[in-house]
Amino acid sequence: MFKDLNRDLPASIVVFFVALPLCLGIALASGAPLFSGIIAGIIGGIVVGIASGSPLGVSGPAAGLAVIVFNAVEELGGNWEFFLVSVVIGGIIQLILGFAKAGFIAYFFPSSVIKGMLTGIGLLIILKQIPHALGWDKDVLGDFAFSQIDGENTFTEIVKAFQNITPGALLITAISIAILILWEMVLTKKHKLFQLLQGPVVVVLVGILMHYLYQSGILNFSLNSTQVVNIPVPESTVDFFGQFTFPDFSALAMPEIWRIGVVIAVVASLETLLCVEATDKLDPHKRVTPTNRELKAQGLGNTLSGLVGGLPITQVIVRSSANIAFGGKTKMSAIIHGFFLLISAITIANVLNMIPLASLAAILFLVGYKLAKPSLFKQMYSLGREQFVPFFVTVVAILLTDLLQGIAAGLIVGGFFSLYHSYRNSHHMKEEISDEKGVKVYHLILAEEVSFFNKASVIKELDRIPPGSKVVIDCTKSVAISYDVIEAIKNFEVSAKMKDITVEKINFKDPVTN
Repeated sequence: MFKDLNRDLPASIVVFFVALPLCLGIALASGAPLFSGIIAGIIGGIVVGIASGSPLGVSGPAAGLAVIVFNAVEELGGNWEFFLVSVVIGGIIQLILGFAKAGFIAYFFPSSVIKGMLTGIGLLIILKQIPHALGWDKDVLGDFAFSQIDGENTFTEIVKAFQNITPGALLITAISIAILILWEMVLTKKHKLFQLLQGPVVVVLVGILMHYLYQSGILNFSLNSTQVVNIPVPESTVDFFGQFTFPDFSALAMPEIWRIGVVIAVVASLETLLCVEATDKLDPHKRVTPTNRELKAQGLGNTLSGLVGGLPITQVIVRSSANIAFGGKTKMSAIIHGFFLLISAITIANVLNMIPLASLAAILFLVGYKLAKPSLFKQMYSLGREQFVPFFVTVVAILLTDLLQGIAAGLIVGGFFSLYHSYRNSHHMKEEISDEKGVKVYHLILAEEVSFFNKASVIKELDRIPPGSKVVIDCTKSVAISYDVIEAIKNFEVSAKMKDITVEKINFKDPVTN
């Protein structure tokens, strides 16, 4: 794991800078204590990172669970200690799912939908960062849903941002983007030093410097407290560990605690498996993550997070894609980023609170662009409508709803094409000129698998056979034929006598008579 440290360490620093404000933003969007987001980020990085088999996936608090957490805490009367019991229960259920080998579910997500998810998230990252880049910070960082908690939506928030530009934030954004482009297009090709020292690290350092110059009055601009990172600042190590809270297990007697735990386990597992598939697709080495092990790792992480006061954890695509985009090679980058979160929260919280959100927005612009390159749309279009339509529907649905609803829309459309493909390929009809008696012969060859969904196409084909003909129904290649299709063939055999159609069956197995 340490042989690629020269690539993993710089990547882990970038992931740390991306993860820090997202941990805080998701905690705020969840209506949870801010420090709970940091706890989840630390455990997601260190504990899940060590236990996971994912080489590039990064875990932490997830935006997709924010609404669930918010509603659950509200349902429990704002009792955070009660909610933590549900997180522990969710983690234990995930462990059970892992040992029950439920990770196979990940392999049922079509490639077109996964690519659509990555592209949709890339576009969503860009759209959601525009307000922060312009200095309009009313939207909580980490709120990736279309409808926001402040009553606005993704697009109205952008309109408001252009109406309320903060010049100091815009200047930082412009300089940060220029640095990132210079680093990406020129400097990394000039010297290995610029590959080791990542552009985003320079962007953050420049952002801190500019914020200091604003505060000192050297530059005639300013940023308010909502336009910079806002991590809780402990007075001492004792104060830091005093921010941990513990579950109240007396809540185990409450039915809603168990229901919330099940919901957390199901949603967190689905998000994780989706992100595992997406991360593996982004991996330049095309390594495959063991999904059952991933469920166990997430279960361990959620159990521990609930025990010490953290938010629920999943593998998250924003941090994972940032890890890949900036050169991460092994899971050491995820683990190290967790240690950075832990150490920095104890020691340099004041310095971190000088990082402008505009600097982080510029970094996330680059991450979003790498996920949603225009060339990908062209590539998917060239693959035909069976690939492009589910891809495009997934992208649009994610932008207009949220991650899980977008994936569901893509799966429905993808499923429709699969059924249509199955409908078309259930059989093959060959038409012969005539037999020795001059009777026109039709040869219907059924496929290996003929399901209920093929019933309509088989009936339609049989209905096309004209009176006075002969049809040979060949089941030689068939391994499984749905009883509905068998029944349809038997019914046709009866009605064929009235049309003077001769029916011959080859290897036809009737479960009633056999």
